[in-house]
Amino acid sequence: MAIEKQRAESLEDLVFKTRNKEYGSYMLRKKYKRHVTISLLFGLFCLSVTVGYPLITAYMNKSKLIREKEKSVTAEMLNAPKEDLPPPPPPPPPPEALLEKVKFTAPKVSEDTTIETGLQTQDDLANKGAEAPTEDVEVEVKDDKPQVIEQPQQAEIFTVVEEQPGYPGGEESRIRYLQENIKYPEEAKELGIQGKVFVTFVVEVDGSITDVRVLRGIGGGCDEEAIRVVKSMPKWVPGKQRGVPVRVQFNLPIKFTLQ
Repeated sequence: MAIEKQRAESLEDLVFKTRNKEYGSYMLRKKYKRHVTISLLFGLFCLSVTVGYPLITAYMNKSKLIREKEKSVTAEMLNAPKEDLPPPPPPPPPPEALLEKVKFTAPKVSEDTTIETGLQTQDDLANKGAEAPTEDVEVEVKDDKPQVIEQPQQAEIFTVVEEQPGYPGGEESRIRYLQENIKYPEEAKELGIQGKVFVTFVVEVDGSITDVRVLRGIGGGCDEEAIRVVKSMPKWVPGKQRGVPVRVQFNLPIKFTLQ
């Protein structure tokens, strides 16, 4: 039984089996794969040439420059004259041995044994007589003991006295003075700070105010404002103990209130 080889029909043959194959569309579809292959190979060839040409040119130029540089260096080394090195300096001569020379001078012997010293002998003193000084010498003795300088002691500061110091005009005048002179600090206004600042100070015997300090503050610039107002107060009526003006420590609360 003979085996017949049947050729598998292509897609184009199946599509155009009942159609006119002489039509141009059949030929285009028939040769499509061949044209695509040829176009792909040509494109790859062009891409290889475009990319490879600059690389090959750069490599050849680099090799050429390296060869020319090697030739120029070799030529310079061959043409360079040999320099004659100067001879090394001679070694320094060894130090000469120093000979110590001592000059000996022979002593001279003198027959004159008299030695003039310029001092008076005992016989001279006996002939002339000893004269004692007749001037009176006064010696002044100073007492160099350190002197003690007494510093005036400050008067005692009282906290409780028989007559307390007071603001001139009374309590109402003091409150009015504080209300008219205190300026509420801007920082305290922005932060809403309120409260009492307790200030302590000393009323001197003449009514002046010294040693102003804050015992308890509230911040925000209120402490500094309280110290400023107290320092600017007029002289107070000083406190008295047994009818004598004395220094008195006084504590004053100053209230800051936002309205």
